[in-house]
Amino acid sequence: MSVDVGAVTGATTTVRSVMRWTRRGAWIVLTLFLAVFAVFESAKYGLATTAAAIGFFVLPDLTMFIGAKDAARHGHQPGRLQPRAVPFYNAMHRAWVPLIVLVAYSVGPIEWPPLFTAGLAWLTHIALDRAAGYGLRTPEGLRKHV
Repeated sequence: MSVDVGAVTGATTTVRSVMRWTRRGAWIVLTLFLAVFAVFESAKYGLATTAAAIGFFVLPDLTMFIGAKDAARHGHQPGRLQPRAVPFYNAMHRAWVPLIVLVAYSVGPIEWPPLFTAGLAWLTHIALDRAAGYGLRTPEGLRKHV
């Protein structure tokens, strides 16, 4: 019995493609839910909450500026982070970190809405990155596509 390697490889590629787009679709749905929730919280609690949401939506990507001076001096490859920025970037782009903030806020004694909304915005940023196909970075600073 012979197996057509091309057919098996093609089927595997198709399954991977379907899984990738299914995963991205789930991240898109999560992004939309979190964004609407963050906007609702911002409208409900006012300026401090809105500032926290905007700040924590942008904050994870500010880690890309770590080592920017070195990149300017030694040449820069498009899409590549400086290796010393990678641990900071990856830490800020792990979904469990804002999830811990949200759960701790929800079950703990803290009653400060900007903290909850900051967690929502941070998780929204991560979900948006995953929906766009961006994951964490390799130790060399290159993108890992989701």
